[in-house]
Amino acid sequence: MSMRIISWNTNGIRSTIKQELFEPLFSEYKPDIVCFQETKVEAEQLPDEIKNFGLYKSFYSHSKNRRGYSGVAIYTKEQPVAVLYDFPAAIAKKYGLDDDVHGDPNREGRVIALEMKKFYIVNVYTPNAKPDLSRLPLRHKKWDPAFLTYCKQLEKNKPVIFCGDLNVAHTPDDLANPKANIGTHGYTNEEREGIDAIVKKGFVDTFRMFVSGNGHYTWWSNFGNARARNTGWRIDYFFVSKILEKKVKAVTHLTDYLGSDHCPVVLDIDL
Repeated sequence: MSMRIISWNTNGIRSTIKQELFEPLFSEYKPDIVCFQETKVEAEQLPDEIKNFGLYKSFYSHSKNRRGYSGVAIYTKEQPVAVLYDFPAAIAKKYGLDDDVHGDPNREGRVIALEMKKFYIVNVYTPNAKPDLSRLPLRHKKWDPAFLTYCKQLEKNKPVIFCGDLNVAHTPDDLANPKANIGTHGYTNEEREGIDAIVKKGFVDTFRMFVSGNGHYTWWSNFGNARARNTGWRIDYFFVSKILEKKVKAVTHLTDYLGSDHCPVVLDIDL
């Protein structure tokens, strides 16, 4: 069975709806599953026709620490076997995510996993290290290993597909100006090591199965005409369990789809 999954950081889903860019994503690209990041909304703030959109069921997670911040959602045609919000308590405790200094990222609506019949789909909005790198230790020492542990735990039961805004360019080919950005948030050694660990544990960066080299980005600054000049970063990904690698048919960046500083990413896979 062929499936299409779309991942998109909307930078505020209500803005996407207001710009009339929410519905076309479904009608034009006909996805089976859509994963949104940075929704900045609680489900109760949305009209019923958006929460229950056409043939899709939706599942939202919002920040409990701060309204209008972070948040993820998944829309799916198929009824999931189970819906899992945030990291399990045991993983959060193991990695000390309840951090009074930097805030608890496990209360910021950053992870939803759906158990489907044949696989898990995990939608993630990884914490930003911040321009002053104040949140880098939390991300590097706590969040990244917690997320990888979680995905490997799920993988014991079924193969995993995870997607979202990981807030890091993995290699020099994943941003337009790597030399100028060494050590800045989104391109520190610590953040890149988080992706190295994911790959080492057997997850496959699906975009790089098909496309090599630079010039292929998913996020652009709102300043300096960056998008028009394609001065961007690839920080939005689809990873799959190794067992699913040969089932991936295509990964596409919808760079002309506007409405956010990120573009949607499309995964086509046979399952």
